[in-house]
Amino acid sequence: MESKDSVDSIADRIRDVPDFPKKGILFKDITPVLSDIDTLRASVKEMAAPFMDLEIDVVVGIESRGFIFGAPIADVLNCSFVPVRKPGKLPWKTESVSYELEYGTDALEIHEDAITEGQNVLIVDDLLATGGTAEATCKLVSKLGGNIKGLSLLIELEGLNGRKRLNQYNVHSLVQY
Repeated sequence: MESKDSVDSIADRIRDVPDFPKKGILFKDITPVLSDIDTLRASVKEMAAPFMDLEIDVVVGIESRGFIFGAPIADVLNCSFVPVRKPGKLPWKTESVSYELEYGTDALEIHEDAITEGQNVLIVDDLLATGGTAEATCKLVSKLGGNIKGLSLLIELEGLNGRKRLNQYNVHSLVQY
């Protein structure tokens, strides 16, 4: 299972960038994690570990940093990878779901044939904040008949309570702030 030393090492590589993308926001920059192959490999291993014995059929990565972690996690779990994207980015027939943002709405799409009924699905992203995007992704997967076995995230911003929106799922995050 999780190695405290490994998770601490990953957390040490996440850089704080004040006032990005706008004043008052403390951005958690994962590019130092990505630029160090040992830290990237450790992140993928630790994010996949809780789901190794759950017979995952599909890893769904949320645009766009979920792709970075999702594809190698799919490799570790020996399963397929499916992207969830913003509208108009996927070339085939899609299912779509709209969701509320702090100011307005957004939408996500998935190919309608990306998941078959009953497949075990792990949803992957880099960050859990308010949980809106993750919740919308869960709705898309459920719309296709996928069996959500959990969500795996590199970072969780606990003060934003995103986990509450996902309380019916197994949510695993490596680093909490």
